[in-house]
Amino acid sequence: MERRRVVVTGLGTVNPLALDIANTWESIKAGKSGIARITAFDTEEYACKIAGEVKNFDPSVWIDRKEARKMARFTQFAMAGSAQALEDAGLDKGGVDPERVGVILGNGIGGYEVTEEGVRQLALKGPRGVAPMTIPKMIINEGPANIAIKYGFYGPCYCVVTACTSATDALGAATNAIRYGQVDVAVSGGMEAAITPFGIAGFIKLTALSTAYNDNPSVASRPFDKDRDGFVMGEGAGILILEELHHALDRGAKIYGEIAGYGMSCDAYHLTSPDVEGNGPARSMRWALQDAGMEPSEIDYMNAHGTSTPTNDPLETMAIKKAFGDHAKKMPISSTKSMTAHMVGGAGGIEAIISLLAIRDGFIPPTMNLENPDEACDLDYVPNIGRKADLRAVLSDNLGFGGHNGSLVFKKFEA
Repeated sequence: MERRRVVVTGLGTVNPLALDIANTWESIKAGKSGIARITAFDTEEYACKIAGEVKNFDPSVWIDRKEARKMARFTQFAMAGSAQALEDAGLDKGGVDPERVGVILGNGIGGYEVTEEGVRQLALKGPRGVAPMTIPKMIINEGPANIAIKYGFYGPCYCVVTACTSATDALGAATNAIRYGQVDVAVSGGMEAAITPFGIAGFIKLTALSTAYNDNPSVASRPFDKDRDGFVMGEGAGILILEELHHALDRGAKIYGEIAGYGMSCDAYHLTSPDVEGNGPARSMRWALQDAGMEPSEIDYMNAHGTSTPTNDPLETMAIKKAFGDHAKKMPISSTKSMTAHMVGGAGGIEAIISLLAIRDGFIPPTMNLENPDEACDLDYVPNIGRKADLRAVLSDNLGFGGHNGSLVFKKFEA
């Protein structure tokens, strides 16, 4: 079967920087940080007291109040991002065959705050204390299911769960569903809301979170910097509308860019530590390029996973060198987690959006707080100030616990 081309026609987000696309992108270009002291709970006993929370979020802007009460926070984020993206694509009022629309999202954790409250009430009151909607709110598939229900989309509807690679893998799955004729349109991307007492405590016990910059949160996420000490948890959603090319052209849709390639791999090495040789991420990058039919030299910018952990950044640098060869030294690379924090299952969604906007506007976002580069991270990581550039193709990668690796290639659209 002939492989159909896939383009992006709508974008939507809520994240630590802003509650829409325009303000998010302006903040990224200006190098602003969305990281601050945690307000969701008392952090007095916590070694990490900072995160990238979504601020001033009112779900009723996008969702009926009664319906919003039936949803966990991660689903509310997904609903808000989807409403924006569908409106941006001109599909919020219909105009598409609902049997040819899928909803394929990524999420890592689900409704942590719902689970925590359920366990708390169970301990206090026994089984009668557990709220009736606990299970429907906490389970991960609630996100895509609620979107499908609201808009009446009857196509494939599911959630990909591959830790921090979830959104990237969801976008890859949605791309392939369109390529091979399963659907014509897909709502895709990812969402996460794990800034909770249990979520933060769990990542602290893994020694994964930054604890050295509680008094100066905006500099805590410092990918590829020698003084990094861990990642900063973020939350939010990044949602994209993917569409078969001729379907988009026939209705006169605006096109942000094309998804040209997708690669995924597994380290098959360790549950939380990446392969020390960087082979797994290198495979996903190479396979994404192969899927796109492109050479490494054709990638003009890379949006890196760049978590700001002592382990990830040098290994990702090694993987980039293996995948790109000599071009690795010439290619600008940045980690926008230095501004958005790490949105875990939603990371690949917001970073896909940033990659497409970078192509649209010819602008390479900076890696903020890169003041003292690690000798093992010796590539061009665009420190602190973004750059204008003609971008024809961008690769975005994400790496997740379990050894999951995913990479996407985005191209400037050409008919």
